[in-house]
Amino acid sequence: MSNVIICEPPSSYQVAGRLPNKPHDEAFKKLLQTFFLEFVELFFPELHRQIDPAQTRLLMQELLVDVIGEQTRELDLLVQTRLLESDAYILIHLETQSYKDPFFSERMFIYFSRLFERHRHDHRLIIPIALFAYGDSSAVKPEFTMRFSEHNIVHFNYFHVELFRCNWREFIDSSNPIAAALLSKMGYTKSERRQVRTSFLRMILRLTAKLDQARLALIMSFADLYFEPVEEEDKSIMDQLRKEYPIESEQFSELMPAWKRWGFEEGVAKGMEEGIEQGIEQGRKQEKLEIAATLHSKGFTIDEISEMTKLEPIALADYFKQQAE
Repeated sequence: MSNVIICEPPSSYQVAGRLPNKPHDEAFKKLLQTFFLEFVELFFPELHRQIDPAQTRLLMQELLVDVIGEQTRELDLLVQTRLLESDAYILIHLETQSYKDPFFSERMFIYFSRLFERHRHDHRLIIPIALFAYGDSSAVKPEFTMRFSEHNIVHFNYFHVELFRCNWREFIDSSNPIAAALLSKMGYTKSERRQVRTSFLRMILRLTAKLDQARLALIMSFADLYFEPVEEEDKSIMDQLRKEYPIESEQFSELMPAWKRWGFEEGVAKGMEEGIEQGIEQGRKQEKLEIAATLHSKGFTIDEISEMTKLEPIALADYFKQQAE
């Protein structure tokens, strides 16, 4: 089984969706908690074939001491699963890295060591995986080595995925929800932005028959963090997709939150400046509330939802209370 997924990048590329002040860690954590098996299936199919989905569960409260930072650290994702052939239970540790860190491989080794120390009697196999979600990660070496003279004292390797080096074109025909969500973080040129965004919506359209609304909303809200919408461009995309899918055209205004923020449905039809402004405002508020309700149902805290939607925590608490009643 290969321990790395590297796709050749375009000849000239941008950091897809590289925006400041984004809740990267929590967004990736919620996405991978929800679609862990789909992530393994997409990037590590051999591993996926060897584990039992029915015996796969998250271990949510694994805390380890970060020796480097001398702080207690909760792992991004720790999963227990069973190997089909041997019936042995194993651990899979998945860590997302959203920025360059020269000590990352060292930390991965420390986390592996702590996990082995704690679980070695029950889980003889621990598989570490890193998901690199920042710009060009080509300088990353997925290993930690300690040598003396000609002797290897430690040579630790971990599986890894480099999103930025993945060519988005190789994933657009996939029906895997993780492929759709992570499309916005793959490498693409500025001239390809419209194609990527259009392909993402086509993927979402295919997934509507496969996923419930909560999981669809999670994928859409994740992608919306990294896609930079351009009003005229997205309006053109909407018109194009409505021509391609006339029967399903009513769904398109729900597939891209930015359309509702710009009030295409509410304001443009009125044909008056006042109506447009009112529609934009109503669409923006309603879209944020709908996303907030979905994120709340997926376990996000009010503070996290407030950071992602820019809605006041008090207003969110009142809204959730009204929904509960």
